[in-house]
Amino acid sequence: MASSLPTAAHVDLRVQPIEDVLERVDQALGVRIERNTMVRKRRSVGGQTDHGTWVRIERRGFDRIGEQGWNGIEAAAVLRDVIMPQWYRGFAWREPEQPVMWRADELELITAAPVGKGARVLDEPALPDSWWAALNASLDALAAHLTPRVATPDTVMITQDVVTSTIRAVFPEVTNTTVSDWVPSHADMTWANVMGPEFCVIDWEDWGMAPRGLDAATLWGNALAVPALSERVGHERRRDLDSRDGRLMALFFCAKITGPYSCEDDPLLNPARREAARLVAELQS
Repeated sequence: MASSLPTAAHVDLRVQPIEDVLERVDQALGVRIERNTMVRKRRSVGGQTDHGTWVRIERRGFDRIGEQGWNGIEAAAVLRDVIMPQWYRGFAWREPEQPVMWRADELELITAAPVGKGARVLDEPALPDSWWAALNASLDALAAHLTPRVATPDTVMITQDVVTSTIRAVFPEVTNTTVSDWVPSHADMTWANVMGPEFCVIDWEDWGMAPRGLDAATLWGNALAVPALSERVGHERRRDLDSRDGRLMALFFCAKITGPYSCEDDPLLNPARREAARLVAELQS
């Protein structure tokens, strides 16, 4: 990602007035976004339309777009045997005189609710076996594809250097952080992006090549406050998480929780510390 690109001014779409953006999208897509259904996040907003579809709108600075562009949702439409919303169409435009792009995608409306209210879960969701079977089938199918895209978790392109610097900043005793297997990954596999009890994965804007186990480690880590759930993820995705790359990705997750920006009130902190100690020992053995 080119560091010389200008940085966009910070805007929080949860509070920023966006009616002009919504009207532009309505006109371009020939739909009407139902304002009372909208979900507003920091970088994106979405809502149902009068055509029975869903529209997702995102604002992103040039410095967070990178060489591969940011049409991840559109690019994911070619993936086979992965349970996700069908993509219909989209368009993008530049914010006048600003190093900022907007993008809108119209998608199949998924009526199932997210498993988590946020990225993590704090209570057992009691997912049926069919959910876990669909998760496994989708992640296995995704990993079997080929793509030139590189995953951008948190809008940052994941590279070997990123993996190494993130882990060693918190666990310097782990000297070998080399990833051997890179596969297509969703790259934002949190509990807010998986639906249930009928399985579906949403928000594909950041997918691409990543270390094997990134998606499994993200689900596992965000379930650490519910031991039975994290153990179930570990069991179902053991082929990923029991590999060296999978252990590195689990430690990569733990480094973000236990590192310099950790919060003592975080329900993931203590279990992440315990798991990190185990992972460090296993990676050094």
